[in-house]
Amino acid sequence: MVSTPQSAPGSKPRGRPRSFDRETALEKAIMAFWEHGYEATSVSDLTRTMGIGAPSLYAAFGDKQALFAEVVQEYGERYGAFFARALDEEATARAGVERALREAAVEYTVPGRPHGCLVVHAAINCTSREVEQSLRERRNATIAALESRIEADIAAGELPAGTDAAALARHTGAMVQGMSQQARDGASREELEALAEIAMSIWPRT
Repeated sequence: MVSTPQSAPGSKPRGRPRSFDRETALEKAIMAFWEHGYEATSVSDLTRTMGIGAPSLYAAFGDKQALFAEVVQEYGERYGAFFARALDEEATARAGVERALREAAVEYTVPGRPHGCLVVHAAINCTSREVEQSLRERRNATIAALESRIEADIAAGELPAGTDAAALARHTGAMVQGMSQQARDGASREELEALAEIAMSIWPRT
């Protein structure tokens, strides 16, 4: 009988286990794309920031575009969920938007991390049609969800019958995207909160 070789006591198991924490590396990738955008963040930037080699990056996440898709998904869950949550939890579209804009003023200016919104900033100067389209679809889906919520409030009498739901939703989207850019340009939380207050002042009342 041929004996099976046994591992020496204390020896490592065969194979090449992953030598980095995937969640930590992904968080670092989020910060890199959030700070610099999709186009300006190279694979070498990512490997340096994430602390891994290119082979490990490709094995764990796929190519740059696949990694970015996962980054956007994780960003939405970790940092960008406040808008949808506000709409879901508040009784009216107006209350939801008011809360969302105030929370945007806070979220977009948190010290120690990139300012503004990754989904807005990452699309700037993007030459990848697929990436640009996916980001556009995410932004438009948010506006469409808000438009539906406004239409429901019109039907329920919470907003005047003549309210233009599409225009009001677009206005809110423009405010959120504008607040993101203002935060990147150095606007403070207090300055963005003042913008939110002005934005809400034009909402129609019954």
